[in-house]
Amino acid sequence: MDSFVVSARKYRPTTFESVVGQDTIAMTLKNAIRRKQLAHAYLFCGPRGVGKTTCARIFAKTINCQHPSDTLEACGECESCRSFAEGRSYAIHELDAASNNSVDDIRNLADQVRVPPQIGLYSVYIIDEVHMLSPAAFNAFLKTLEEPPAHALFILATTEKHKIIPTILSRCQIYDFNRISIDGMVRYLKEIAEKEKVAVDDAALNIIAQKADGAMRDALSLFDQAVAFCGPSISYGAIIKNLHVVDYKYYFSLTDHCLAHRYADALLLFDEVLSKGFDALHFVAGLSEHFRNLLVCKDAATVKLFESGEAFKKDYLTQTTKCEASFLFAALGITNACEMTYKSSSNPRLHVELALLRLSNIGGERRSTVAQPATPASSTPATAALPPTPVSDAPPPPVSISLKDTLTPKAKVAAAAPPPPAASQADFTPAQLQAAWQRYIASIGHRQRMVAMLENLTPQLEDRYTVHITLPHDSLQRLIEEESKAEMLDFLRRELHNSRLSLSLSVAPSEAEESTELLYSPMQQLNYLNAHYPAVEKLKQELELDIK
Repeated sequence: MDSFVVSARKYRPTTFESVVGQDTIAMTLKNAIRRKQLAHAYLFCGPRGVGKTTCARIFAKTINCQHPSDTLEACGECESCRSFAEGRSYAIHELDAASNNSVDDIRNLADQVRVPPQIGLYSVYIIDEVHMLSPAAFNAFLKTLEEPPAHALFILATTEKHKIIPTILSRCQIYDFNRISIDGMVRYLKEIAEKEKVAVDDAALNIIAQKADGAMRDALSLFDQAVAFCGPSISYGAIIKNLHVVDYKYYFSLTDHCLAHRYADALLLFDEVLSKGFDALHFVAGLSEHFRNLLVCKDAATVKLFESGEAFKKDYLTQTTKCEASFLFAALGITNACEMTYKSSSNPRLHVELALLRLSNIGGERRSTVAQPATPASSTPATAALPPTPVSDAPPPPVSISLKDTLTPKAKVAAAAPPPPAASQADFTPAQLQAAWQRYIASIGHRQRMVAMLENLTPQLEDRYTVHITLPHDSLQRLIEEESKAEMLDFLRRELHNSRLSLSLSVAPSEAEESTELLYSPMQQLNYLNAHYPAVEKLKQELELDIK
């Protein structure tokens, strides 16, 4: 146990050639060495575990190497290379800005910079997590960083470049490191597995690479964890159990259930996922990623965007042939909306189950429209898409329209209403129109005032493509035209699969002649209440109330 070294340290790259996923940066640094165009300050920034400090060490070792190779790699045999490898080099200094972030620490560094190196040409100062320096320390560092001695060279490393003040950034050459690709990590892990004599399949390595999220150090740590759990043979089943990852088979099966509209099987599969201890939100996020991968695999031009590794690409290419692009667009919209509203839901499980029901019903309305013959307007349909709304004898709730609600900018409405989908001319029955109308009202449930006004309206089918709504007064007509007409029309077009559908509004003749005044201000509202309810004025006087 005493001799064990974790893979992240044991297999840390020692040459530019062995660095994974940063070929451009490695080539740039080597060219600077070859042309003797070394800057006095560099800033290496990027996500964790992508090789910033590693490249800084390799660069520092190479520029001090006494016998570099033709490919500009350190020889590893000269006194400078040996002292660096043994940790006794006085030419390469590493500082942790997280624990040395005060003005005094920077002053000590400025004093140390004046001392020339004993071996090699440069004294290299690698400052890790430089964004942790205090503002005063940054300011104290400016002069030293801008005009250091000829033998001094600074390499700053950070994961949060936005926290570094601009005056520091302007004094450095900035190198942005990339996240390591999944394929690059898989290849490197394969090499390490061969050296460690560990048998592992590509699917297991893909899971490790995805879990690492672009950080090679995290991938090597997960590899060590998998070896500790599985021993010298790592399988896909063992790795998803050890790392607590949802099996990809669940996503493929769920997609098949949704395509076949088997909502019961989809709910049972979700229950099985929950029974194994997986988080519902994590499952939905994985499902969104699954639909995204299916979408990019559908077009040969976007297959290169596939990010789940070659081990699963064949399965995705097979399933994507079963999915229409419209299904994937709608599925991504449903899962994304579910993710966004998950944390605000009072019943998270039901929230996800409703999303699965919507996924299972994608295209359901289109099928019912094609299957049912057109029903005359005078006949009563046998079935309806939604159950009829129960009729209540209670009077409708009072409607209060505020100035803010009424004066909604038209530009906002226009921006919120996307253009209709590709031209379609599917016929629809009055019953289907009423069902779509109820679904629209349900979709704007958070706008209570508008719902209260629309619940008592009944759209009528004037002809094949025209829907007419009769309104009780002209103020409601103005409100709908300014705020909701474009959104309402777009919703009905999508639900009824008819892009030629138009919407007309009119005011009932008995009300059209009257001029209904909107109660904009509090004083107008109070006068209205006093005129209709005299007790309000009496209560106001007794309690000595007034409007501010």
